[in-house]
Amino acid sequence: MATIHLIGGEKGGVGKSLVARVVAQYLIDHQLPFLGFDSDRSHGALLRFYADFASPVVIDQFESLDAIVEAAAEQPERRILVDLAAQTHQPLVRWIEESGVLELAREVGIRIRYWHVMDAGKDSVDLLKKLYDRFDDQLDVVLVLNELRGDDFGIFEASGEKARAVAIGSRIIHFPKLHEAAMTRIDARSTSFWAAANSGDKELTGLGLLERSRVKVWLAKAYQALDAVGV
Repeated sequence: MATIHLIGGEKGGVGKSLVARVVAQYLIDHQLPFLGFDSDRSHGALLRFYADFASPVVIDQFESLDAIVEAAAEQPERRILVDLAAQTHQPLVRWIEESGVLELAREVGIRIRYWHVMDAGKDSVDLLKKLYDRFDDQLDVVLVLNELRGDDFGIFEASGEKARAVAIGSRIIHFPKLHEAAMTRIDARSTSFWAAANSGDKELTGLGLLERSRVKVWLAKAYQALDAVGV
């Protein structure tokens, strides 16, 4: 079955693009074919770090979004990875509802999964409620608690949205934290996560021996989280 992975969360700064990059690296490392779409016109992470696998998509143009579903239907063995920029929820929902995307996906055998990336704040919980109020159990939702954006998810744990997520079968994963200095160097040099974890060329990555080891440990933990829900 073809799968479209929508990496979202609506709020800026929660780490959506970081999660999309890790999923892309996971697919590459596991030799799973995929095609990426990047909705961030100004500084898209997939276009920057995985340009050979990604194309731009214009979130407020139906024809551009249609290409996502067409790509999934053309090659069912290929995953489709979509990095959704902040403030794209409304045009995405309009496209889904006016085009009958979920109904069509069921008819032609395409699975649509929405990865709701969250930080530790209340805004992420409120946006999750908005997502569930709109789609309830119609979407396959994975909640990604991004520990790079906070390590105390008490607001979410105490909210009714966690209970609601569990009740409708959404999966919940914790995305591990990476030492900030290493992440800064990776981003500054536009280094892939594979190179950051495996290349001994410090001129290329800017990472020392132990920093590279920390990236490798972090990436392994992130992959374990992805393995738990399947990609």
